[in-house]
Amino acid sequence: MQLDFGINQGFVEELYAQYLENPESVDPAWRSFFDSQNGGAQKAAAQSPGFQARRAAAISGVQAPLIAEPKAPIIRVLEQPEAKKNGGAASTELPTHYKRAAFVAPIPATAHGREVLEEAAHQARVYQLINAYRVRGHLAAHLNPLGEKPAPLPELNISEYGLTAGDLDKLFPTVGLAGAPPVMTLREIISHLEETYSRTIGVEFTHIDEPEQRAWLQEAMESTKNRMELTPALQIRILTKLSEAEVFEQFIHKSYEAGTKRFSLEGGKSLIALLDLCIERAGEHGVDEIVFGMAHRGRLNVLANIMHKSPREIFAAFEDKDAELYLGSGDVKYHLGYSTDRVTEAGKKIHLTMTFNPSHLEFVNPVVEGRARAKQDRLGRLTDARRRVMPLLIHGDAAFIGQGIVSETLNLAGVDGYTTGGTVHVIVNNQIGFTTDPRDSRSTRYASDITRMLKIPVFHVNGEDPEAVAHVAQLAIDWRQRFGRDVVIDMYCYRRYGHNEGDEPRYTQPLMYAAIDKKPSVREVYVQRLVELGHITEASAEEIVANKRKALANALEEVKKRGFAPVTYSMGGVWTHYRGGRDSSVPEVSTCVAAEKLIELSKKLLDVPERFRIHPKVVPILKARHERLAAGEPFDWGTGEMLAYASLLAEKTPIRIAGQDVQRGTFSHRHAVLRDTETNDPYAPLSKVAAWPGRFEIYNSPLSEQGVLGFEFGYSLDYPDALVIWEAQFGDFLNGAQVIVDQFITSSEDKWHRLSGLVLYLPHGYEGQGPEHSSARMERFLQNSAEDNIQVCNLTTPAQLFHALRRQVHRPWRKPLIIATPKSLLRVAATSKGPHRPVSTITDLSEGKFHRVLADTSGVDPHDVKRILLCSGKVYYDLAVARELRNQRDVAILRLEQLYPLNDELVNALAPYKEGTRLIWVQEEPRNYGSWYYINANLPQHLHHRFPLSVVARAPSASPATGSRASHLLEQKMLIDEAFA
Repeated sequence: MQLDFGINQGFVEELYAQYLENPESVDPAWRSFFDSQNGGAQKAAAQSPGFQARRAAAISGVQAPLIAEPKAPIIRVLEQPEAKKNGGAASTELPTHYKRAAFVAPIPATAHGREVLEEAAHQARVYQLINAYRVRGHLAAHLNPLGEKPAPLPELNISEYGLTAGDLDKLFPTVGLAGAPPVMTLREIISHLEETYSRTIGVEFTHIDEPEQRAWLQEAMESTKNRMELTPALQIRILTKLSEAEVFEQFIHKSYEAGTKRFSLEGGKSLIALLDLCIERAGEHGVDEIVFGMAHRGRLNVLANIMHKSPREIFAAFEDKDAELYLGSGDVKYHLGYSTDRVTEAGKKIHLTMTFNPSHLEFVNPVVEGRARAKQDRLGRLTDARRRVMPLLIHGDAAFIGQGIVSETLNLAGVDGYTTGGTVHVIVNNQIGFTTDPRDSRSTRYASDITRMLKIPVFHVNGEDPEAVAHVAQLAIDWRQRFGRDVVIDMYCYRRYGHNEGDEPRYTQPLMYAAIDKKPSVREVYVQRLVELGHITEASAEEIVANKRKALANALEEVKKRGFAPVTYSMGGVWTHYRGGRDSSVPEVSTCVAAEKLIELSKKLLDVPERFRIHPKVVPILKARHERLAAGEPFDWGTGEMLAYASLLAEKTPIRIAGQDVQRGTFSHRHAVLRDTETNDPYAPLSKVAAWPGRFEIYNSPLSEQGVLGFEFGYSLDYPDALVIWEAQFGDFLNGAQVIVDQFITSSEDKWHRLSGLVLYLPHGYEGQGPEHSSARMERFLQNSAEDNIQVCNLTTPAQLFHALRRQVHRPWRKPLIIATPKSLLRVAATSKGPHRPVSTITDLSEGKFHRVLADTSGVDPHDVKRILLCSGKVYYDLAVARELRNQRDVAILRLEQLYPLNDELVNALAPYKEGTRLIWVQEEPRNYGSWYYINANLPQHLHHRFPLSVVARAPSASPATGSRASHLLEQKMLIDEAFA
């Protein structure tokens, strides 16, 4: 007997699954119905895909969804007997629009059968209502502390499901409703759902793909009605954190003149209680370290009341007495970072790190993720490394949905090279962005909707309900530690003042601020609640405030009387052996490697697993590298690069390389990862030579510049003993990450006393490929160069790259290294003829060193030289070939391999030439691009004005390069001709 229960099919299948497992577990009426079908109904239901899925879920212990509201449900239509084929009943499935009232399921002929189906239909409607709360309940939650609870949703009206007021006191099974007894009245079921999904917590979770994760959340929320059992001690703890937050803000507000910027947390003070409980819960789960990132709003409060930064230090920054202390350096107090060890209530020590951040709001996100990943990787081979270090990001609502860096960072969450085991995101939802209303700043209902791309839970919570905030804080940590995935807490609050304390928000939001002006603080409301519960007296609550105020007053008095010496929080821990400061203060180091060792390493790079099938075109490339090296013959760029990595790995140096297409290399020169041509399995030969703790990691990154570069910068902050490299697909594309360059890479030492040894590979050179495939914009780095903050190189030989990379690791001076890398020079065969080729030999590696300047080695007599051409990068080879063809023996060509910082190498290289000899800077770029402005501003004084300086360059242009190959060749010829004219 074949039965079709229509929209009730899922409900009947669920009951039948229980019936098969244990007949006594279902209602007697249903048990009688299933027994009466003589196997027919059982067989029909058991064969359905929905039943099979639910039965499998039941066996595995995972709760499958009971009812899903389909957009186009299926009606099964039985064909007439004459349409049967091969003696079986045929059927077709037709989509139809969903009309609850119009659908009539087939009804068995017996009265008992009709009664059973009517009851099934009734119960199915209840299950649809339950499911609606799970899916849509968040829309009815009271989240906005400035507004009333939203109007009732039609989707949550019982009449939408064919239920009436007369059903409210009827009993219904509560199958799948966690925390509920087996049977409840409809009124009780609705109350349970309202408290769980539509009180002051609204949850989006039904979009999550994994059934186990949905089931876990559903169980955790429904079993507690989304409330946590709070002991009086925990309630007092929450009150204490609210009090500390409030007193801190009010004390500063009263102690300093009106309009003094601090970016107050008033209106969102529940953040302090939230973070406090996140830390406590994380400690219970074995977290050893939390890396925080946040913008400026509330930062001082977090530093004081979560990180326990000395209030004396904070007040000293407000006092700002020493005008000469930070001349040309430092940063505002609400951008600074901090780190500390904190011991939880349970005695667990957790290291807390607040990452410094510029005013660019969300751009700190990938930096925090990179730092967390580095800290996890430092733990080595521990299987729980991801669980032990946790990133926690605090966002503003307008910035979170508005800035593209957010989506770039979120996209890294599940990518192997960038995952950190889940990030806890906290949105401090002030419901405004400076003066912009949400309707003008986003196209979505929620500021968190960008996270739907990750299929993760979002807990919307009213920040005026501290106990609801506490519950979602603990639930979020539980989720992260269990599933290793991101989670979002969207805490609705408000901003009591304007964007800053000197701004008047009532110009643009008069109604919002009329409501804000009438609101008591969250602390005041919570005190009344605890007094009513008898858990505290008003006097005790006031004592908490008085003690905090007294401590702050004492700290301020001490600062005003005695001052406070600023503390520099850097160069400790993993940074103990490294230095910043001036280039000249740190001596150079030997970077050569014995020839025998190089040959040994090169040979190991040829070893591949047995039966590993390499692409036939790659095999000769790899063999030629080794054979030419061993024979003492010239080799290419790829050989020098791979040997640099191999030698460092053998010396136990970890190496991480990331960027678009880096495993093969944009120009097919690297082949650091080989692929089996039949299985696509990867193999990295460099992993064969790594000595632990050295390891080789190379990741093809997502198509992102700012997100990935920010991540690698963050990684370098916590792994100074590793070689960390980011490579752009073309150097031109770096402008997609200019904020990371300007606000972090080139200025972090000056602003925040933070060092980085990050290496940037930027393919650069004019070869007729157009405006976006020619220039790494070296002028931007040189404009940012000051106080020996970075190293800028444009290298011309494989040996120079070899020594530059080894110097970056072995010299304890840690500064970012920017290398303009070649493109066409990578493809110049080592076997090509002529003296002017981008090649090196094993002797250059075993006996050489890094040269900031490469002198003229053509044999030209310095006394005969009438013109000195000074250049950097690929144009050298064009000049050298042209000089040879013209047989001009009165022209010297020198290469400035390191553009910044300069030292005496250039002075010494030019010493043999007569004073007054023409010195011409030659560059491929237009005059307003490239290095010329930097050279013209710095070289005359650096060379003691010994040589008159001029330039040969392309004509000034608004675009870096022409898009015409023919025009490029003509321009290049004109450039070379002018250099020798």
